Amino acid sequence: MTPEILFSYVGTAAMVGWALLVLGPRRFTWFNAIPLWIIPAGLSAVYAALIFSRFSGMGGGFDSLSNVATLLADDWALLAAWVHFLAFDLFIGAVMAARMDRVGVGRLVQTPILLSTFMLGPLGFLIAALTELGLRARRLPTQTKSLEGTHYVFA
Repeated sequence: MTPEILFSYVGTAAMVGWALLVLGPRRFTWFNAIPLWIIPAGLSAVYAALIFSRFSGMGGGFDSLSNVATLLADDWALLAAWVHFLAFDLFIGAVMAARMDRVGVGRLVQTPILLSTFMLGPLGFLIAALTELGLRARRLPTQTKSLEGTHYVFA
């Protein structure tokens, strides 16, 4: 298999995860597991396979920008980096979507936030975190009592 073909497969898997996250119903726990755990875990397994099978003896490293550039000049290493982004961005998007659901952010507001997480990773995460923080800060003391006992992922 070539890096280009594998790139297509992992990209398709990530797109399915994002489509499920943005368009799918979140009231089913089993359904939420697909973009939160199943697809990111599959992508992580591909990443692990790439790292363990291809990185031996590769030039470059992580100690300087030029060494990172040397490392990522190899198509397999570049693909591994891309799979790393796909897995983590989808997982973070799913976690942030669940958190925004819990504080009452509607799906219409979530959609552009999730799309920015998909396209711009950390920027989307920052927007989601600030949105959640803003909603929590605006709650009146009587409203916050309804959140007691609620389990938050990574809260």
